[in-house]
Amino acid sequence: MKRIGFVGAGPVGTTFGVRLAEQGYPVVGVADLQEESAARFTRLVPGARRFGGAQELVDAVEVVFLTTADDAIASLCAALRWRPGQIALHCSGASTVQALEAARAQGALVGSIHPCQSFADVEQAIANLPGSTFAIEAEEPVRGLLLEMARALHGDTVVLSSEDKVLYHAAAAIACNYFTTIVKIAADLWTRFGKTPADAVKAYLPLLRGTLANIEAVGYPRCLTGPIARGDVATVRRHLAALESQAPEIAVLYRELGRHTVPIGREKGTLAPEKAEEILRLLSGGGEDAARRVQP
Repeated sequence: MKRIGFVGAGPVGTTFGVRLAEQGYPVVGVADLQEESAARFTRLVPGARRFGGAQELVDAVEVVFLTTADDAIASLCAALRWRPGQIALHCSGASTVQALEAARAQGALVGSIHPCQSFADVEQAIANLPGSTFAIEAEEPVRGLLLEMARALHGDTVVLSSEDKVLYHAAAAIACNYFTTIVKIAADLWTRFGKTPADAVKAYLPLLRGTLANIEAVGYPRCLTGPIARGDVATVRRHLAALESQAPEIAVLYRELGRHTVPIGREKGTLAPEKAEEILRLLSGGGEDAARRVQP
């Protein structure tokens, strides 16, 4: 089995190192300028050692993961000497295999494997990685190796072209990063009625878990709940009136998200066409109009 090394001991590199080693892959070491990060990697990956530099590691292994910051991948790759038949990989979601062109030009094989997962910290990332979906961009034989790694990590896979990669990553950012942002915006609104964002998060966590469970159990569009799904025009009016009065900057977001929610309600079958049109007119109208139309 080919020896594996990592250049970069951040959350992604360390998580991959730990989980691949657990599945029997020979992860032999890491190179990282940060002593603390490299020490954590070698502590968590039995038998791995810290190499003095990236080139030393590249010279010692057959498979190299460049798990640095995305913007550094291409320049780092270009600064290294590669061997024909060696495999250079990265785990970036938005960068394509073109970032490894310098290795390919020297005869190395290239590919990327991106875990569709959140890496807030190492401990949580290690727990979350198994079962993730892995986006793979590579030609054979590297594609086969990466598919094998994904299966070893009990994950699903999606094979992408370079042209697909950025849109795939933008979609993941919307689903994950902006989900976090939306919850933060909602939690901050609680300060307008004397509570704390921490109070809000505590209240929302069971709701969010239930929502995710609904998405998994019944899927779209049946998982959608709430006033738009019910065609509850009066409630949408009240929401808009309150937001226009107390948080007008958030009312813009509410309107835009609402416009994207209406088609889901229509597809579910619980939002009647006339109610959908009324809600869309309301969401497209001005805040003062919404306020005037609030029902007692």
